[in-house]
Amino acid sequence: MGKKYSMAHEVAYYECDINQTMTFPAMLSVVIKASSDQSDQLERGNDAVNELGVTWVITQTEIAINRLPRVGEKITVVTEPTAFNKFFCYRSFWLYDTEGTELVKIEMAFVLMKIKERKMSSVSPELMAPYEAPQVKKIQRWEKIEPVTDGESRLYHVRFYDLDSNHHVNNAMYFNWIIDVLGYDFMVEHTPVAVKVKFDKEILYGNDITSVYQLDEASEKTLHEIRVGDQLACEANIQWRKKD
Repeated sequence: MGKKYSMAHEVAYYECDINQTMTFPAMLSVVIKASSDQSDQLERGNDAVNELGVTWVITQTEIAINRLPRVGEKITVVTEPTAFNKFFCYRSFWLYDTEGTELVKIEMAFVLMKIKERKMSSVSPELMAPYEAPQVKKIQRWEKIEPVTDGESRLYHVRFYDLDSNHHVNNAMYFNWIIDVLGYDFMVEHTPVAVKVKFDKEILYGNDITSVYQLDEASEKTLHEIRVGDQLACEANIQWRKKD
Protein backbone atom coordinates (compact mmCIF):
# COMPACT_ATOMS: atom_id res chain seq x y z
CA MET A 1 0.00 0.00 0.00
CA GLY A 2 1.02 3.61 -0.42
CA LYS A 3 1.42 6.64 1.81
CA LYS A 4 -1.67 7.65 3.75
CA TYR A 5 -2.79 11.25 4.11
CA SER A 6 -5.46 12.66 6.39
CA MET A 7 -7.22 15.97 6.86
CA ALA A 8 -9.90 17.34 9.15
CA HIS A 9 -13.12 18.72 7.73
CA GLU A 10 -16.23 20.28 9.25
CA VAL A 11 -19.33 19.59 7.20
CA ALA A 12 -20.87 22.93 6.18
CA TYR A 13 -24.59 23.52 5.71
CA TYR A 14 -24.07 24.22 1.99
CA GLU A 15 -22.58 20.73 1.60
CA CYS A 16 -25.80 19.13 2.82
CA ASP A 17 -29.28 18.55 1.44
CA ILE A 18 -32.70 18.97 3.04
CA ASN A 19 -32.02 15.84 5.12
CA GLN A 20 -29.07 17.71 6.71
CA THR A 21 -26.71 15.03 5.40
CA MET A 22 -23.73 15.49 3.11
CA THR A 23 -24.50 15.31 -0.60
CA PHE A 24 -22.60 13.09 -3.02
CA PRO A 25 -21.12 16.06 -4.94
CA ALA A 26 -19.85 17.61 -1.69
CA MET A 27 -18.43 14.32 -0.45
CA LEU A 28 -16.65 13.71 -3.76
CA SER A 29 -15.24 17.23 -3.74
CA VAL A 30 -13.88 16.85 -0.20
CA VAL A 31 -12.15 13.52 -0.84
CA ILE A 32 -10.64 14.78 -4.09
CA LYS A 33 -9.29 17.78 -2.16
CA ALA A 34 -7.58 15.35 0.21
CA SER A 35 -5.88 13.56 -2.67
CA SER A 36 -4.94 16.90 -4.26
CA ASP A 37 -3.44 18.13 -0.99
CA GLN A 38 -1.39 14.96 -0.69
CA SER A 39 -0.19 15.35 -4.29
CA ASP A 40 0.82 18.96 -3.62
CA GLN A 41 2.74 17.82 -0.54
CA LEU A 42 4.58 15.22 -2.66
CA GLU A 43 5.27 17.75 -5.45
CA ARG A 44 2.91 15.92 -7.78
CA GLY A 45 0.10 18.47 -7.77
CA ASN A 46 -2.01 19.67 -10.69
CA ASP A 47 0.59 22.16 -11.91
CA ALA A 48 3.35 19.54 -11.95
CA VAL A 49 1.15 17.02 -13.75
CA ASN A 50 -0.20 19.60 -16.23
CA GLU A 51 3.38 20.53 -17.18
CA LEU A 52 3.65 16.98 -18.54
CA GLY A 53 0.64 17.69 -20.76
CA VAL A 54 -1.69 15.40 -18.84
CA THR A 55 -4.37 15.54 -16.17
CA TRP A 56 -6.06 13.04 -13.85
CA VAL A 57 -9.54 11.75 -14.70
CA ILE A 58 -11.77 9.52 -12.56
CA THR A 59 -13.05 6.49 -14.45
CA GLN A 60 -14.80 4.43 -11.79
CA THR A 61 -15.86 4.63 -8.16
CA GLU A 62 -17.56 2.47 -5.56
CA ILE A 63 -18.96 3.90 -2.32
CA ALA A 64 -19.95 1.95 0.79
CA ILE A 65 -21.98 3.98 3.28
CA ASN A 66 -22.54 3.17 6.92
CA ARG A 67 -23.87 6.67 7.64
CA LEU A 68 -23.70 9.96 5.77
CA PRO A 69 -21.90 12.82 7.57
CA ARG A 70 -24.29 15.41 9.00
CA VAL A 71 -24.27 19.20 8.91
CA GLY A 72 -21.83 20.67 11.43
CA GLU A 73 -20.15 17.31 12.05
CA LYS A 74 -16.37 17.21 12.30
CA ILE A 75 -14.95 14.36 10.25
CA THR A 76 -11.54 13.05 9.28
CA VAL A 77 -10.82 12.23 5.64
CA VAL A 78 -8.11 9.64 5.03
CA THR A 79 -6.79 8.68 1.61
CA GLU A 80 -4.28 6.16 0.36
CA PRO A 81 -3.00 5.40 -3.16
CA THR A 82 -3.20 1.61 -3.16
CA ALA A 83 -1.70 0.49 -6.51
CA PHE A 84 -1.01 1.46 -10.10
CA ASN A 85 -0.35 -0.24 -13.42
CA LYS A 86 0.48 0.97 -16.91
CA PHE A 87 -2.81 2.84 -17.35
CA PHE A 88 -4.77 2.90 -14.07
CA CYS A 89 -4.14 4.28 -10.59
CA TYR A 90 -6.21 3.13 -7.63
CA ARG A 91 -6.94 5.14 -4.51
CA SER A 92 -9.03 4.55 -1.39
CA PHE A 93 -10.74 7.12 0.83
CA TRP A 94 -12.32 6.82 4.27
CA LEU A 95 -14.51 9.26 6.22
CA TYR A 96 -14.46 8.88 10.01
CA ASP A 97 -16.40 10.56 12.80
CA THR A 98 -14.76 11.98 15.94
CA GLU A 99 -14.95 8.55 17.62
CA GLY A 100 -13.00 6.96 14.78
CA THR A 101 -16.01 5.12 13.40
CA GLU A 102 -15.92 4.59 9.65
CA LEU A 103 -18.81 6.44 8.02
CA VAL A 104 -17.99 6.02 4.34
CA LYS A 105 -15.43 4.14 2.25
CA ILE A 106 -14.75 5.14 -1.35
CA GLU A 107 -12.69 3.29 -3.94
CA MET A 108 -11.62 5.11 -7.12
CA ALA A 109 -9.76 4.41 -10.33
CA PHE A 110 -7.97 7.19 -12.20
CA VAL A 111 -6.31 7.50 -15.60
CA LEU A 112 -3.99 10.12 -17.01
CA MET A 113 -5.55 12.02 -19.93
CA LYS A 114 -3.54 13.94 -22.51
CA ILE A 115 -4.90 17.48 -22.28
CA LYS A 116 -4.65 18.41 -25.96
CA GLU A 117 -5.43 15.06 -27.57
CA ARG A 118 -8.02 14.03 -24.94
CA LYS A 119 -6.61 10.51 -25.07
CA MET A 120 -5.38 8.20 -22.33
CA SER A 121 -1.70 8.37 -21.40
CA SER A 122 0.45 5.71 -19.76
CA VAL A 123 1.46 6.13 -16.10
CA SER A 124 5.18 6.31 -15.39
CA PRO A 125 6.75 4.79 -12.24
CA GLU A 126 8.68 8.06 -11.80
CA LEU A 127 5.47 10.03 -11.50
CA MET A 128 4.07 7.61 -8.91
CA ALA A 129 7.26 7.05 -6.91
CA PRO A 130 6.56 9.56 -4.06
CA TYR A 131 3.21 7.88 -3.30
CA GLU A 132 4.97 4.57 -2.55
CA ALA A 133 2.06 2.60 -4.00
CA PRO A 134 3.02 -0.79 -5.49
CA GLN A 135 3.20 -1.18 -9.24
CA VAL A 136 1.07 -4.12 -10.39
CA LYS A 137 0.25 -5.75 -13.71
CA LYS A 138 -3.29 -6.74 -12.85
CA ILE A 139 -6.20 -4.48 -13.76
CA GLN A 140 -8.77 -4.23 -10.98
CA ARG A 141 -12.11 -5.78 -11.84
CA TRP A 142 -15.11 -3.86 -10.58
CA GLU A 143 -18.53 -5.25 -9.77
CA LYS A 144 -20.76 -5.17 -12.83
CA ILE A 145 -23.18 -2.26 -13.15
CA GLU A 146 -26.70 -3.33 -14.09
CA PRO A 147 -27.98 -1.50 -17.19
CA VAL A 148 -31.26 0.40 -17.43
CA THR A 149 -33.78 -1.72 -19.35
CA ASP A 150 -37.04 0.18 -18.85
CA GLY A 151 -36.31 3.68 -17.67
CA GLU A 152 -37.72 7.17 -17.46
CA SER A 153 -35.67 10.20 -18.44
CA ARG A 154 -35.17 13.93 -18.00
CA LEU A 155 -33.20 16.38 -20.12
CA TYR A 156 -30.51 18.74 -18.73
CA HIS A 157 -28.25 21.35 -20.32
CA VAL A 158 -24.58 21.69 -19.35
CA ARG A 159 -23.90 25.14 -17.88
CA PHE A 160 -20.67 27.07 -17.33
CA TYR A 161 -20.53 26.33 -13.59
CA ASP A 162 -20.86 22.59 -14.27
CA LEU A 163 -17.30 22.62 -15.66
CA ASP A 164 -13.99 22.19 -13.87
CA SER A 165 -10.50 23.42 -14.72
CA ASN A 166 -10.10 20.61 -17.26
CA HIS A 167 -12.93 22.20 -19.30
CA HIS A 168 -15.22 19.20 -18.96
CA VAL A 169 -18.06 18.48 -16.55
CA ASN A 170 -16.83 17.94 -13.00
CA ASN A 171 -17.43 14.34 -11.89
CA ALA A 172 -19.39 15.59 -8.90
CA MET A 173 -21.99 17.09 -11.26
CA TYR A 174 -22.98 13.67 -12.58
CA PHE A 175 -24.39 12.90 -9.13
CA ASN A 176 -26.68 15.94 -9.35
CA TRP A 177 -28.21 14.63 -12.57
CA ILE A 178 -28.43 11.09 -11.20
CA ILE A 179 -30.13 12.10 -7.94
CA ASP A 180 -32.40 14.88 -9.22
CA VAL A 181 -34.56 12.55 -11.32
CA LEU A 182 -35.55 10.51 -8.24
CA GLY A 183 -37.68 13.31 -6.85
CA TYR A 184 -38.33 14.93 -3.48
CA ASP A 185 -40.42 12.20 -1.83
CA PHE A 186 -37.99 9.41 -2.65
CA MET A 187 -34.99 11.37 -1.42
CA VAL A 188 -36.52 12.31 1.94
CA GLU A 189 -37.72 8.76 2.55
CA HIS A 190 -34.55 6.87 1.58
CA THR A 191 -30.86 6.90 2.46
CA PRO A 192 -28.11 5.46 0.23
CA VAL A 193 -26.18 2.35 1.28
CA ALA A 194 -23.92 1.59 -1.68
CA VAL A 195 -23.05 3.27 -4.97
CA LYS A 196 -21.29 2.06 -8.13
CA VAL A 197 -20.45 4.56 -10.86
CA LYS A 198 -18.54 4.27 -14.14
CA PHE A 199 -17.60 7.37 -16.10
CA ASP A 200 -17.48 6.38 -19.78
CA LYS A 201 -17.23 9.66 -21.69
CA GLU A 202 -16.42 13.32 -21.14
CA ILE A 203 -19.31 15.77 -21.14
CA LEU A 204 -18.56 19.23 -22.45
CA TYR A 205 -19.98 22.74 -22.22
CA GLY A 206 -23.21 23.19 -24.16
CA ASN A 207 -24.04 19.48 -24.32
CA ASP A 208 -27.61 18.41 -23.73
CA ILE A 209 -27.63 15.31 -21.56
CA THR A 210 -30.36 12.83 -20.73
CA SER A 211 -30.54 11.36 -17.25
CA VAL A 212 -32.24 7.96 -17.46
CA TYR A 213 -33.29 6.02 -14.37
CA GLN A 214 -35.12 2.87 -13.37
CA LEU A 215 -36.41 2.02 -9.90
CA ASP A 216 -36.52 -1.57 -8.70
CA GLU A 217 -38.91 -1.22 -5.78
CA ALA A 218 -38.49 -4.81 -4.60
CA SER A 219 -34.74 -4.46 -4.04
CA GLU A 220 -34.80 -0.68 -3.36
CA LYS A 221 -32.15 -0.20 -6.04
CA THR A 222 -32.01 2.50 -8.71
CA LEU A 223 -30.28 2.06 -12.07
CA HIS A 224 -28.95 5.12 -13.89
CA GLU A 225 -27.48 6.24 -17.19
CA ILE A 226 -26.29 9.64 -18.35
CA ARG A 227 -26.40 9.95 -22.15
CA VAL A 228 -25.25 12.54 -24.67
CA GLY A 229 -27.37 11.74 -27.68
CA ASP A 230 -26.91 8.03 -28.31
CA GLN A 231 -23.61 7.84 -26.43
CA LEU A 232 -23.37 6.52 -22.89
CA ALA A 233 -21.42 8.97 -20.71
CA CYS A 234 -22.00 7.52 -17.25
CA GLU A 235 -23.71 4.52 -15.66
CA ALA A 236 -24.53 3.91 -12.02
CA ASN A 237 -26.36 1.70 -9.55
CA ILE A 238 -27.43 2.90 -6.11
CA GLN A 239 -28.68 0.68 -3.30
CA TRP A 240 -31.06 2.44 -0.92
CA ARG A 241 -32.57 1.79 2.49
CA LYS A 242 -35.93 3.15 3.52
CA LYS A 243 -35.69 5.33 6.63
CA ASP A 244 -37.31 4.14 9.83
